[in-house]
Amino acid sequence: MKRVKDPDAVFMRMALREARKGLGRTSPNPAVGSVVVQDGRVIARGYHKKAGTPHAEVHALREAGENARGATIYVTLEPCNHTGRTPPCTRAILEYGIRRVVVGMIDPNPHVVGSGCAFLQNNGIEVRAEVLANECRELNYPFIKHIITGLPWVIMKAGCSLDGRIAAANGQSSWISCAKSRAEVHRIRNRVDAILIGAGTALADDPSLTTRLKGKRGKDPLRIVLDGKLRLALGARMLMQQSTAPTWIFCSHQADPAKADALEKAGAKIIRVDSGKDGYLDLLQVLKFLGAAQINCLLVEGGSQVHGSFLRAGLVDQVCLFLAPLFLGGDAVPVVDSLKLAGVHGGKRFVTRRIRRFDDDVLIDGVFTSV
Repeated sequence: MKRVKDPDAVFMRMALREARKGLGRTSPNPAVGSVVVQDGRVIARGYHKKAGTPHAEVHALREAGENARGATIYVTLEPCNHTGRTPPCTRAILEYGIRRVVVGMIDPNPHVVGSGCAFLQNNGIEVRAEVLANECRELNYPFIKHIITGLPWVIMKAGCSLDGRIAAANGQSSWISCAKSRAEVHRIRNRVDAILIGAGTALADDPSLTTRLKGKRGKDPLRIVLDGKLRLALGARMLMQQSTAPTWIFCSHQADPAKADALEKAGAKIIRVDSGKDGYLDLLQVLKFLGAAQINCLLVEGGSQVHGSFLRAGLVDQVCLFLAPLFLGGDAVPVVDSLKLAGVHGGKRFVTRRIRRFDDDVLIDGVFTSV
């Protein structure tokens, strides 16, 4: 027997496609998409483009105009029912004469959860919620974690050999991943709010930490360096290039004040935090600072010591590993330096969400936690 497709799911997938257009641009807000459907036909689309600008529903309703009367609107996140930097979307839905609202996921904000749907129902509008809810939640894991915990979603990214090495013994690493894998890394950078490396990687590679897509599209994420002793060179590439994104350096309270002043004059922002029991910077303090700065999603690019510190502290949410078809041997640099201090036995296991291929490389994308 042929399975009949749920039309609400079909249109919600269209709304999800709209929402993805805003990824990396909406923090601290979520990425949200919306479509307006009249007589089984999409008549308008919209997505949230930037915090402080109209929400997805408003863009779609404005495009639909008078044709929205009596229609169904699909939105990946429950319409807001409060006034922030923009008016409540529930009022706009009423004003445009929408008959039915289909919601992907309920707003996870503890202060507003369910209030948008309740308002619409109390005003005679039919509401169906939780349509493709898992897909809608997965799209906005960073927003959900941030709104509930105040901390950013942490993605650990590495390009490594089949034996789990990110660099040869001499430190050379740029040639491990293929060109298509490196292009995908830049697409990931384009969708996150900030990118983080350790001082060792900064000194060894002198990276720019920018987003380089074809046609000079994309945005540069906030650049973050964990540099307890402020070893970063004043002429580091990330401080000398033309980029609208700032560079923040986290250091210990004992770091040299004169070097801090010099780095600030070079354009960096210096933030001092405590050191943890392992002697490294207190990563939870770092994440709390970033969360308070409205950073929803943080990409951690290493190196080995930084990856180990985040894993030992239990602060990694998602893993993106690009596996290249080569071996580098036991004397090469591992993805993770050590998990012994965390008392971990049997490894840190994550749940694989998807596996993709880029030429001969394989990307394994998984999560330690879901929200």
